[in-house]
Amino acid sequence: MITGSIVALVTPMHADDSVDWDSLERLLEMHIAAGTAAIGAVGTTGESATLSVPEHCDVIRFCVQKANGRIPVVAGTGSNSTWEAIELTEAAAGAGADACLLVTPYYNRPTQTGLYEHFKAIAKAVPVPQILYNVPGRTAVDMSNDTVERLASLDNITGIKDATGDLERGRDLVARCGQAIAVYSGDDPTAMELMLAGGHGNISVTANVAPALMAQLCGLALAGDRAGAEAINQQLTPLNRALFLEANPIPVKWALQQRGIIGVGIRLPLTALDQQYHASVLAAMEAAGV
Repeated sequence: MITGSIVALVTPMHADDSVDWDSLERLLEMHIAAGTAAIGAVGTTGESATLSVPEHCDVIRFCVQKANGRIPVVAGTGSNSTWEAIELTEAAAGAGADACLLVTPYYNRPTQTGLYEHFKAIAKAVPVPQILYNVPGRTAVDMSNDTVERLASLDNITGIKDATGDLERGRDLVARCGQAIAVYSGDDPTAMELMLAGGHGNISVTANVAPALMAQLCGLALAGDRAGAEAINQQLTPLNRALFLEANPIPVKWALQQRGIIGVGIRLPLTALDQQYHASVLAAMEAAGV
């Protein structure tokens, strides 16, 4: 079971939108040095929606190869097509990913029965650890805690990323499923409280920009040190907010560009951060000491 800060890693790109492999390697090394617990490759923040299937698989393979066993790699392999999700999950498992992150099928709006059968089919088809991902604000489908509890009984479903931001719901997940699977926050502003309530870590956007601080926050919260965790959480609060002033990953890629870590590339239909938000993101970075 992976615990701690799992970065929802950006996919760096050149100005022509091609993947910037050199920057990606620098990012991996930065996170290893900063104490990040695992790499989340090609999820929402990694622009999975606009990478081609070959690019998607290449990024996963690259991360696994460069990590070289020093840090676990969790590969985003979800799709609104069950069969495509199976193919991506098979490819990630074949590349050596330690686990796969599977988002609820977007746009289709399946029933709870459909969600259960979708994830069951992937789990049955590919014997790799799998983490469910519920983010109704982006997918227009919400997987109930009842459905998660049913899925938690399947051997290779090992976790859930709950990005609802609903702490009461998260606490209920921990109470129901926390002994069977890892419950991860997918919402930086509420992650500390979920971990203090028994959650197992945070799959974090903010960790892209402040990896060491997020790793420290997670370590303290998982150890039950509320005072220590709150001190760091207060420092990160402006950044947690600023990185969602426009759709993720627009602000986080801009912030990393300001640090000179990645270039300017971001794929349409996403565009560069609007100038009206530049000062707010910079101020939040300064508050976090990055």
